[in-house]
Amino acid sequence: MTTAATSNRNPDCITGPLAEAAQIAADVVEQESRAEGTVPIDVAKALETLPISIPQQGVGEAEAIERLRRVVMATPTTSGTRFFNQLFAGRERIATIAEALTVVLNQSMYTYKVAGPQVLIEREVLERMLAKASMTGGDAMFTPGGSLSNLAAMIVARNEMIPGAKEQGIDGRKHTIYTSAESHYSIRKNAGMIGVGRENVRKVAIDAHGRMDPAALASMIKADRADNKAPMMIISTSGTTVMGAFDQIEPIAEIAQQEKIWLHVDGAFGGSALMHTKHRDLLAGLDRADSFTWDAHKMMGVPLICSVALTRKPGLFREHFDETASYLYQQDFEQDHAWLNPGTRSLQCGRRNDALKLWALWQSLGDDGFAQRIEKQHALARHAVGIIESNDQLKLSFDPAWVNVCFEVAGKSTEAICDRLNTLGTLKIGHGVVFGRRVIRLVTIDPQIDEPDIDRLFRDILAVAANIEAADNIVD
Repeated sequence: MTTAATSNRNPDCITGPLAEAAQIAADVVEQESRAEGTVPIDVAKALETLPISIPQQGVGEAEAIERLRRVVMATPTTSGTRFFNQLFAGRERIATIAEALTVVLNQSMYTYKVAGPQVLIEREVLERMLAKASMTGGDAMFTPGGSLSNLAAMIVARNEMIPGAKEQGIDGRKHTIYTSAESHYSIRKNAGMIGVGRENVRKVAIDAHGRMDPAALASMIKADRADNKAPMMIISTSGTTVMGAFDQIEPIAEIAQQEKIWLHVDGAFGGSALMHTKHRDLLAGLDRADSFTWDAHKMMGVPLICSVALTRKPGLFREHFDETASYLYQQDFEQDHAWLNPGTRSLQCGRRNDALKLWALWQSLGDDGFAQRIEKQHALARHAVGIIESNDQLKLSFDPAWVNVCFEVAGKSTEAICDRLNTLGTLKIGHGVVFGRRVIRLVTIDPQIDEPDIDRLFRDILAVAANIEAADNIVD
């Protein structure tokens, strides 16, 4: 009998499974290419018809692969021309290849001893992103998503703004955090996790464009100081989830400087505007921010997860997250080369390699290629706006600044339309609330979609809406 150890040295141990995976992946892509939606399977039917339960006795590799295929084929895909539900930007071939090889390598990115040149690749990517964010020379790290990038920044801000917080914990004062009323839900969630408390997150009013109102922010900070509270942090959003709004960083940075408050910019969605010479102006003033979140798995089309947290000041992540572990960090480096042990400035110990797929895609596209992606994404948004404005049955909610196109079908329930489209398997598209009204939210984030796909989307929406009862989309 061949032992597992022996078989693992056989090239077939890798090439065989990769071939099996490639065949299943090909089936998924072929299904997508039919340009038909997938009828969702309800929970009861999934449990009844799919091999979900784990058996007492193993079924063997061949049967397990078949069960894997069945489950994969029943799973919604986030690529293809029928998916518009969340912020998934298609599938880039070279990034997918790099992601597959990451699984084969199966490294953890904590030391150069283990990860070797992958640490150099990660550093190259992070330094390029720091430069794009006007934070050259600052600190940077990969995290398991934008929520955790925001968390890392909030921990650093807490420790920098509250003396002794890292070692002794938070003092008895109420520390406040300020963010847009349209900011990501991770801000409140993280406030609870870092000990500041969700109730101490202040939601600042927005203007007619969905941006944080600087005057309202300044007034709120003043009122909190008068109430003996301790303002700690401002979190500006570049690319809100529903409206795609970009807070004006310059006036917010002015307030942060005057009040001596940490300024973080959550650019998880909109940070990729930095890759386009025109749209990067949406983040004017970023050079004055203390920290920044940027997700490459959104607009840049890198497979999940690929998120970074950046700081303008060098060494902050190492200062606030380093912990001695002699059983792990056994290869010492001089201070100038401390970056060779990235685990000393990470939220995690074991950490997958998220840099390789971004590096490979950047090698392939270059800066210009990413700019062209963004240009296509915006062209699709403009095409969608043109369709809405030319049809009396459709109502545009606002003129989009990013790739979020929000609209209603006149007199018809937005929620009912989206639910019906999903139930029929026609397409997946989400909804949100804009200025007190429930709207359909189309985000033209996948540049592999073309104008005819957008045309078909609106035809499908109007066809379904024709059979929906009249309703108002006002949100109480």
